[in-house]
Amino acid sequence: MGFQVSPGVAWSEIDLTSIVPATSTTEGAIAGVFQWGPTNERTLITSEAELVQRFGKPKTGYNIETFYTAADFLSYSDALWVTRVTDGNTAIADTANSINGLTAAYPGTLGNSLEIWVVGQSGYATTNTGIEDVTDRQPTTASQIHLAVVDSTGNISGTANTVLEVWQDIDTSDGATTEDGTNNYIIDVLNDRSRYVNITAGSDVSAWNLLDYSEVLDGGDDGSDENTIAVGTVQAGYDEYDSADNVDISLILSGVARSAAHVNYLIDSIAEVRKDCLVFISPEKADVVDNAGSEATDAIAFRNSLSSSSYAVMDSGYKYRYDKYNDKYVWTPLNGDVAGCCVRTDDTRDPWWSPAGYQRGRIKNVVKLAWNPNKANRDLLYKADINPVVLESGRGTVLFGDKTLLGRPSAFDRINVRRLFIVLEKSISRAAKDMLFEFNDEFTRAQFVNLVEPFLRDVQGRRGIYDFRVVCDETNNTAEIIDRNEFVGDIYVKPARSINFIQLNFVAVRTGVEFEEIVGRF
Repeated sequence: MGFQVSPGVAWSEIDLTSIVPATSTTEGAIAGVFQWGPTNERTLITSEAELVQRFGKPKTGYNIETFYTAADFLSYSDALWVTRVTDGNTAIADTANSINGLTAAYPGTLGNSLEIWVVGQSGYATTNTGIEDVTDRQPTTASQIHLAVVDSTGNISGTANTVLEVWQDIDTSDGATTEDGTNNYIIDVLNDRSRYVNITAGSDVSAWNLLDYSEVLDGGDDGSDENTIAVGTVQAGYDEYDSADNVDISLILSGVARSAAHVNYLIDSIAEVRKDCLVFISPEKADVVDNAGSEATDAIAFRNSLSSSSYAVMDSGYKYRYDKYNDKYVWTPLNGDVAGCCVRTDDTRDPWWSPAGYQRGRIKNVVKLAWNPNKANRDLLYKADINPVVLESGRGTVLFGDKTLLGRPSAFDRINVRRLFIVLEKSISRAAKDMLFEFNDEFTRAQFVNLVEPFLRDVQGRRGIYDFRVVCDETNNTAEIIDRNEFVGDIYVKPARSINFIQLNFVAVRTGVEFEEIVGRF
C-alpha cells in the first residue's frame, strides 16, 4: 500500500491467482485462388459448406487444388482462415442504364450470374420483374425501393433464378435512417451488408425510386488460375498472416507448390518471423503425378531448393479423390491433410504428440496415392526430411513420418517437439507480460517461478516433457541486468521424443537355460 499521511486504516489486494493461459494450436490459414469472396482479407471458415458459401465451389482447371487443400483441412478442423487472391475483373451494370454504379461485390465470373431487380413505390403495382413475389408490399415511402439479387444462371446456388438477397425499404436519400436510427441509405446498406452487390461510392441513386427495372450484370472475369497467377499476388494474400499480433494461427497450408520461391516466402517471411506456426508443404504436382520411377528423386530435388527450418513440414505428394462438385476424380496435394493430422492430434491428445502413425496419422478421402513409396523410397525421403504418406493394405492411408525441414540432427527436427515449444513459448510469454513494469526483486522472481512451474508440471504429467527446471533468481538477474531494466527467466526442458524406429530381437535359447543368465547380453 502507499504511505499514509494521517491516521487511518488502509487495505489492498495482492492477486497471486494468475496462471499460464492455454493457447490455441489448431487454427489454419491459406491464401489462394477462389471463385468468389473478398480479396486480400482474412475470413474465418468453420466448415466445407461455409467455404463453398463464402468462396464458391471448386472450378475445374482453375482452383481444384487450392479449394480441396482448404476443404481437406476442414474435414479435420473447424477453424481455417481463408484469404482470396485474384487478378480478375468485377461484373458491372451497363454504364448506360438506370442503375449505373451497381457492381458485383467481388471479382469473378460468378458476378455475371447476378440479376438485379429494382422497383420503387410508383412502379410496384405493375412491375413484372418478379420482386412482387418475394416482398409483401410496396415500398413504404416515395424515396424508398425494394431491391432483389437473383442467381439467374444457377452458377452460385445450383438452381437458376434463385433469389439470393432481398432488400426492402432501402432509401435513395443520403442520410436516411430507419425508425431505430440505423443507416438506411442504399449505398451504405449494400456496401456494408450485401454479400453479392455494391454501389460505387458517389454514384447518383437519387432517381432509383422511380424505377421498375431488371438487369443481369456483365464483364466479370476470374483472372489467372492457381497455376498461372503471379507468385507476388499469392504472397500478398499470405501477408495477411505475417504478424502474430494481427491473427493467431498455428498451421499454414501452402496449397499448390507454385515454386520454391513461393514456399520459401512462407517459411522465411512468415513462419520464421512469427515463430509460432508451421508451414505444410507438398511437392510440385509434376514431381509425383505421372512421373513413374522419378518421384523420389524429383521430390527430394524440390525439397533441396527449400529453406531448412523447424517451422516447415513436407509430405510426399498427392492423392486421387472424388470431386463431388464437378462429378469427376482429381489430384490434390496432401498438405491440408497433414496439417489436419495435427488438428486431430490436438483433439485426441496434445500438440506435443506426434501426428504420424496409425492412431493419429490416417489420411481421409483417398482413392489412391500418386505414388506409394516403398521402404527404399521411404528411406531416401526420410533422409531428406520428407514425410512419406503410404497406403497399406488393410490399414489405410497413413502419414508415416514426423520430421520438420530443419535439415540437421536436433530435437527440433521433429514435429511434436517443435509444436511443444510453440505451446510453451506462446503460453509462458503471454503469462510473463504480467511481469512488465513490476520490480525486479525476489518477490517478482518467485511469483514468476510459481506461475511457470505448475504449468510445466501439467505438461510433464501429460507426457509432453521428461523433466524441466525454471531458474529466475539473482544468478541470472544480476545487478547489471536489473540496472538495464531487464528480467530473465531461464526455462530448461527435456522434450519427450516420439518412437521412429523399433528393433525387436527374438532370441532362441536352449531348454535348460535360465533367462536371467542371458537377458541383456544381446
